[in-house]
Amino acid sequence: MKVARRQFSASVPSFAMGDIGFLLLIFFVILARVQDDSHVQWDPAQLPDIEQAGAPVVNVAIDSAYKTYLNGEEIPNDQLAGKLETLLGDTPAGARNVFLKVHKEANAKHFEPVIEAIGQAGGDLVHILEPETER
Repeated sequence: MKVARRQFSASVPSFAMGDIGFLLLIFFVILARVQDDSHVQWDPAQLPDIEQAGAPVVNVAIDSAYKTYLNGEEIPNDQLAGKLETLLGDTPAGARNVFLKVHKEANAKHFEPVIEAIGQAGGDLVHILEPETER
C-alpha cells in the first residue's frame, strides 16, 4: 500500500531577512572608513617678508594642547569673535591684521572655528608658519 506524502512548503521567513539585512548594515557601517583628508596638500600664502604685513593688531595662537590664546591669554573659541571685534574696534580695513599661529599637529576641527571667528570679527587673517626644518 502506497501512502501519499504530505508536501511541505519551504520558505524563508521574512523577519529573518530583516535581521540579516540589519546585521549586514551594522557590519558595513563599522568597517566603513571615514574620509581622511590628511593626504590633501595645500600651498600656504607666501609672504616674502613678515614686515610687509604691518603691525599686528591681534595675535591668536593654538598650542600643542589645542588651547586658543588671544594676545597670550587663554580664551574659549565661543568668546573669541566678540573679543576680536572689541580689540579691532575702529581699525581701518587695511590694518585689521590678525596673526594666527597654529601648532603643526592641530587638525581642522581645532583651527576652523578660530578662522571663522576671525572672519566674523572682520579681521584680516595672516597665517604664521614655522619654517620647515631640513632633515
